[in-house]
Amino acid sequence: MPLIDPSRLRQALGPMAGRFDVDALDCCTSTNALLLDRAAQGAPAGTVLVADQQTAGRGRRGRPWASTPANSLTFSLLWRWPADPARLAGLSLAVGLALARGLEALGLHPVGLKWPNDIYAAWPEGEAKLGGILVELAADRRGISVVIGIGLNLRAPAQDVLGQAAAGLDRLGVVPERHLLLATLLRELAMTLDAFLSRGFAPLLPAWQARHIWQGQRVCLCDGARLLAEGRCLGADEEGRLLLATTAGIERFLVGDVSLRRR
Repeated sequence: MPLIDPSRLRQALGPMAGRFDVDALDCCTSTNALLLDRAAQGAPAGTVLVADQQTAGRGRRGRPWASTPANSLTFSLLWRWPADPARLAGLSLAVGLALARGLEALGLHPVGLKWPNDIYAAWPEGEAKLGGILVELAADRRGISVVIGIGLNLRAPAQDVLGQAAAGLDRLGVVPERHLLLATLLRELAMTLDAFLSRGFAPLLPAWQARHIWQGQRVCLCDGARLLAEGRCLGADEEGRLLLATTAGIERFLVGDVSLRRR
């Protein structure tokens, strides 16, 4: 499978082509790690690295993320944040919403979201992970560099990832041509990031909540092997914090891994 062609991608991006500077790689260690290095050297906002294969791809909490040319789309986007870093809460949820909207615009359904950074196929009979988001920050004299890493399964991996059921976009419909897919996702990301910068996560919350796969269900929240809380999942608040209805009342969390409570 050939690399993403930046000239074809510019055509697919249309009027938004000027917002992105795309570099396509056949292989690298990690698009996020490489883009963080380029950000430190002054790479502009809108720089995109897309790689057919990663040798040290990472997900949240350092978990490995595999990518292969025919079965995945892996890319990272550099964004500059000029405001108070405390206002970045909820960014990974906003990015998830942008990806869901992009996939839906391409006729791929049903797409669900899991707090704080996972994309799921959300069938009535159960869910399977389609991809994930890794947001990393670095500060320098220019402000805060935000590197947004995204990995999507075009087809399901051979094995479930870390015990989670996994699926590919091919289970939701016809997998779009890769230039069209990447261009659609980048356009949605640009519009969502503009909205987030202007108004924060609060205006995006209802749309995120409508796609939340475990709304109202009993869940566990863990930090590694440590149980943080159990309760009924109420989704997120206007700052992107997880809301759980526990025996102590409604509690809010900024970190942790959510899983369905097994009775």
